[in-house]
Amino acid sequence: MSSAAVTNIAIGVLVLAFVLYRQLTVQRLRENYRLPLILAIIGIVQFAGFLKGHSHDDGGIVAAVVGSLVIAAAFGVLLRKGTWITAILWVISFAAHLAYDYLVAGHVTAGTNSGNVGDATILLYLVVTLAVQRFLLMARAARQEAAGQLATEES
Repeated sequence: MSSAAVTNIAIGVLVLAFVLYRQLTVQRLRENYRLPLILAIIGIVQFAGFLKGHSHDDGGIVAAVVGSLVIAAAFGVLLRKGTWITAILWVISFAAHLAYDYLVAGHVTAGTNSGNVGDATILLYLVVTLAVQRFLLMARAARQEAAGQLATEES
């Protein structure tokens, strides 16, 4: 495994641990997308570094990235409660991302030093999951506030 792949996986695991910590603590829901934006920028840089060593017309890479981001969005819909079940689903989600990459794109051919597409897109996967989750929670809160089920900040 290349040093870039190890770095990408290590960053992904650290971000996942941070996300799990935040998911399991009670916090006021704010319409703040700063963390997903920062992670998206880092994820794009990681993915761009991966693409430098690969053919851009490789259908396996495209299928792995698109399919993985669809899986991320699906898990974002599921991950809303903030319990230990949510934490387990986050870990399953992380594993699903890497397993999907392995099944669709396989291993990089021997002799290359750039890792797998799944390693390079871990942060993008987590960003999509977080963004979908946050969007759905904000929409639900807006519906509840409009229906008078939530106290407004002025109340």
